[in-house]
Amino acid sequence: MGYAVVLGEALVDLLDSERDGERVYRQAIGGGPLNVAVGVARLGGAAQFVGSLGDDVLGGRIRTFLSAVDVGVAGAVTVAAPTTLAVVTYAGPEPDFRFYGEPVSYGLLGPDDLDLAQLEGADVLYCGSIVLLQPRTLAAARRAWSLATGLRVFDPNVRPRLLDGPAALEGLREVVAEFAAGAHLVKLSAADAVLLYPGEPVEGVAAYLRELGAATVVVTLGAAGAVLAAAADPVRVPAPKVDAIDATGAGDSVMAALIADLLVGGEPDSPAGWVERVAFALRVAGLVCESPGGATAMPTRADVERRFPNQASPSIF
Repeated sequence: MGYAVVLGEALVDLLDSERDGERVYRQAIGGGPLNVAVGVARLGGAAQFVGSLGDDVLGGRIRTFLSAVDVGVAGAVTVAAPTTLAVVTYAGPEPDFRFYGEPVSYGLLGPDDLDLAQLEGADVLYCGSIVLLQPRTLAAARRAWSLATGLRVFDPNVRPRLLDGPAALEGLREVVAEFAAGAHLVKLSAADAVLLYPGEPVEGVAAYLRELGAATVVVTLGAAGAVLAAAADPVRVPAPKVDAIDATGAGDSVMAALIADLLVGGEPDSPAGWVERVAFALRVAGLVCESPGGATAMPTRADVERRFPNQASPSIF
């Protein structure tokens, strides 16, 4: 089994919570791609995080945390900027993010910062998330994408509050099309699909991304499961029933589970194989939703098996 390179952001979430009857903000290391890298490692895969980290104490904590959970940080560069903060509030289990910090510490990785040998040796390359809104790191992601010799996976992970008007949305839509065209796997959420392609059903969005060139597309639907497009006709894969308290990192855990299985077995040779992969990834996400936090909630395979014993692959509909 080889390793995955995960290129994207790392930051610190400030989680709105309560302590001793007062509202407080609890620090949690986060960022969608960081969550993915941690999830891959927790599920038994090897992951290398590639991104820019602030030169302050919070950036140091992120680097230490990644090393402690066996995520490689050789490709993580330290930059002269304070670590970006994301204030997280909730309406039910779904998080809402507001970002603070300028310049954004996560958007300063450039093309010349990449370890070319690391990229060329990776079995899986992940690119995506809010770093694609930063020109310098977008250029780095494009270079990494062009150099990858393994499987390429992509997740737009859209954050509407970072989009400054229709022009920004159209620019992001073009970037999504560019990366999807060369992807072996695209994962996005239903919220991403609605924002990027308003008025289109999720099955139609999945089929469209395949038409652009993506080999397989997974659209997560929260408690309703996921749409899987691995052949001509998209199918739905149901999610297990869970007692969700925090959806932070759930979509990232789906991506992590899919990458971890790509490292073990490569691409499935049939749509049925993808159904099994997605069903497992949804069980991982269900377990994440039953715990607070993002990266720290990522489970091991043993955790998933204990929570969902003797879980059979679901029927599709």
